[in-house]
This record gives sequence, structure tokens and C-alpha cells, in this order.
Amino acid sequence: MHEIAPRRSGGRAARQALRLASHAEHIPFLTRKLAPFEVLGEEGLSLIEHNADTILQEVGLEFRGDPEALQMFREAGATVTGERVRFPRGMCRSIVQASAPRQFTQDARNPERNVEIGGMHTVFAPNYGSPFVRDLDNGRRYGTIEDFRNLVKLTYVSPHLHHSGGTVCEPVDVPVNKRHLDMVYAHMKYSDKPFMGSVTAPQRARDTVEMARLLFGTAYLEDHTVILSLINANSPLVWDSIMLGAARAYAEANQATLLTPFILAGAMAPVTAAGVCAQTLAEALGGMTFVQLVRPGAPVVMGSFASSMSMQSGAPTFGTPEPALVLYVMASLARRLGVPFRSGGSLCGSKIADAQAAYESAATLQPTVLAGVNFVLHAAGWLEGGLSVGYEKFIMDADQCGMMAIFANGVDLSENGQALDAILTNEPGTHYLGTAHTLANFESAFYRSEIADNNSYEQWQEDGSLDAAQRANAIWKKQLAEYEGPPLDVALDEALLDFIARTKASMPDSEV
Repeated sequence: MHEIAPRRSGGRAARQALRLASHAEHIPFLTRKLAPFEVLGEEGLSLIEHNADTILQEVGLEFRGDPEALQMFREAGATVTGERVRFPRGMCRSIVQASAPRQFTQDARNPERNVEIGGMHTVFAPNYGSPFVRDLDNGRRYGTIEDFRNLVKLTYVSPHLHHSGGTVCEPVDVPVNKRHLDMVYAHMKYSDKPFMGSVTAPQRARDTVEMARLLFGTAYLEDHTVILSLINANSPLVWDSIMLGAARAYAEANQATLLTPFILAGAMAPVTAAGVCAQTLAEALGGMTFVQLVRPGAPVVMGSFASSMSMQSGAPTFGTPEPALVLYVMASLARRLGVPFRSGGSLCGSKIADAQAAYESAATLQPTVLAGVNFVLHAAGWLEGGLSVGYEKFIMDADQCGMMAIFANGVDLSENGQALDAILTNEPGTHYLGTAHTLANFESAFYRSEIADNNSYEQWQEDGSLDAAQRANAIWKKQLAEYEGPPLDVALDEALLDFIARTKASMPDSEV
């Protein structure tokens, strides 16, 4: 496994080096020891499941532009009228539960980076989909392929992010119909963590699969999951041909899909939490049923991305209590259904890495961990309601993910954790600073933030009076300067580059 370059000895830099090295050697995902927090009991959850089945039976879902999907649903027992599909009560649930795995492994090209998705595991992945990037030096600007590669590298060196993610930003300097090739290659080249595939067109999903076959071997993909992809419903109650085509491409290759309704409550669903949950469950069930009909047993993750909205401006809002309630309920519904769950992240509406960004992100990330979310997209870097990804915000969020890893590990009740001998042998009124127990544990006793400054006011002044974003700015620059990529077999690299060159040469540049 790649070692992070050592920092200079002494002071803050030495402590950061020790902390990063120790984290990098640990398991590459969280195994939570805390029971998931529940906000509804059996009666409430059953009611929402009943309401979702009522939506599926009486209103149905539209599956647009995919006659083959309509025929599959018809043959499975649904009623199809035009592009509207109505499902008998319980049909979707029974199909999903019959074949979708409760948990699966996503393999990385470095087996030490494999992640478990489902069960008591949580996987943190970075920001996804932002057209803009921001940093303190250059402000807000359109993302480039260089920014994309930088963010992949920062994700790779972070001990707190377990997954390379997907479209960490949109590289607008590359033609739309070709940029997926450069993005997937960046994940394969500059990181050895698991990654996500392209979904902006069915052929781009198939290109991702072909690149994965080059990297892992064709036969390997038949019984190993190496790609995860984000498939969004076009809420309310619509699945479009692009998303269906991409989902089909991955399912046929036995690769995993995140079936996620993207809901702005009040615009794309009712304003109430219970209404959002019923609609989300109905839409997700429809999508997961489609995948299981394409290939029974193909891994699926039930997703929920729900935000509230400003009734004054119409803009999405984050860190508010209503989406947190939706998150808790949807996590419970996924466990009852028996599939992994995706939601949460470090979400905010702030334009910069300021106090609003911090408290809104914390108000999203804590419910994410407490609810037991299995796959966390947007765990680092999200700004401006997802329109921007920030370099400084990325570093600050990753630090918070490290804190969540400690929190999710729960209370240590080992002999060392109980510390009873230390208490029994320490005289009343005597401090613990020099005891054997403190000396044995002081390096790992408490999480040490890379970002927070806990020095005296005078020391803070001497160090330049920097705020958190300024400190994060120095950290990401140093990490990129010291970046050393994971080794990639030369023959595999050449095969990937050849595929990319041939695929790009086969079509003219296009902005769609």
C-alpha cells in the first residue's frame, strides 16, 4: 500500500504525519459499533411502506424511452399503459428481496482498498457532479481536468475517504461526449481506491465497463463488483431513458448501481417528511426492480437525496431538520427491505468554507453516521448546494470524516478502555498526566484535527493568525506537492490509453 510522504519532524507537522500514517494502515471503511438511531417505530415504518405501495399501484411510475423495460415489467406482472407502469401491491418488494444482495464487496485494484457496502459498514466518498470549483487563490471558476485529477489525488491520500468517487467535478475543458474517458482513467491511474462509473449516456456506461475489463480482466467482472454508479430518478415518479440505459449497462455486467431519487421537497415531492419518504421509496423500488429484472442478483443500493427548499427563493437548503428526519426514516426502510443504503454527506448551501458551511455540513454528516448510511456520497468538498466543490472545504470535510470514524467506533470497554487500574492506583487529588495509563495512551487517546488550532492566542498570532480555511489551503497544496501515485502495470496503462485514444477518434467532439 502506498505510504504518504513523511512530513518534517517536530511540532504540528510531525503530529500530522504520525496521524496520517496510522490511519492509512487501518481498515479502509468504517464498521460501526453504534446501533442505528431510529425516529419511527414499526407502525410508522409500515405506514410509509403501505403508502409507497399505494403510489406504485394507483399512480405508478413512468419509464420513458425504453420499450424493452416496459415489456419486462409487463411480463413480470405489472400493468403497462403507454409508458406508465403500475405495480400490484408488494410486487416490487418481492422482486428486490428475492435476488438483491444485502451486502457486497466493491473491489479496488489494490485489494487492501476494497470496501464493504451494506450491513454495519459506512463508506465515505467525495463530492460528485459540481461544474464549478473554488479555492482561496483563484476563487470560483469552471472545473477542469486538472482540477478533477487534483481532487482524485487528494481523495487518494486522505486516510478518511475510502472511495475515489465519480464525477468529483465536471471537467468542462474536455468535450462532454469524451470527458467520461478521462475521468474514469484518472480514477484508475491516480488512485487505487474503488471508483464510480459514467452514467451520462448508456454508451458511456459501456465504455466504463470496457475500461474496467481491461484493468481487472473480463472474467473477473462476472463475479466481482468493481464499479459503482449513480442512477438518479427524474422525480416526481419518472425514470428516463438515459438513466435506464446506464443502469442496464451496469446490471448486465453484474456491476452495482445506486438507485437514487433526487428530491427537492416542495417542488419534486410534497413538503412533508412522510410524503417525501413514501415517494422516495416508491421511486427507488421501481428502479431496483428494473435492475433485478435485467439481471437478478446485480448489486443495488437504495438511495435517498432529499433537501428542503427556501419558500422565498426556491433554492435548496441544507443542514435543516426535515431532510435529517427523511434520512433516518429512509435508512430504516432500506434495512427492512434488505438492501444497502446511500444518503447524506457534508452538504451545505454556503458559497465558501465559512461558519454556515461548517454547521450545515455537520448537521448533515452526524445524522448520516447515526442513521447507519452505508455509502456516503458528497462526504467532502460540497459547496453552494452542489454547484461548487471547494479545495479548502474538501480538506475540512475529510477531517470531520476522520472524527466520525472515531465516533462510530463507540465506547471502548476493553480493560484498557475501562482504565480501572489507573483509577485504583491514583491517589485522590492527584492528576493523571504522568500515570502509566496516560503515557501509554496519550498519542491515540483523542482525535487530533489537522484543521483546528488549539494553541494559545499568542502562538496562533505567531503562526500567522490563520483561520481554518487558510490552514486547509496550505494542507491541500502540500498534499498535492508530495503526492506519489500508486503503481499501475505499464501494459495495463498502455491498454487503457489505447482504448481511450481509439474511442475518442471514433467520434467528433460534442457538447451533449
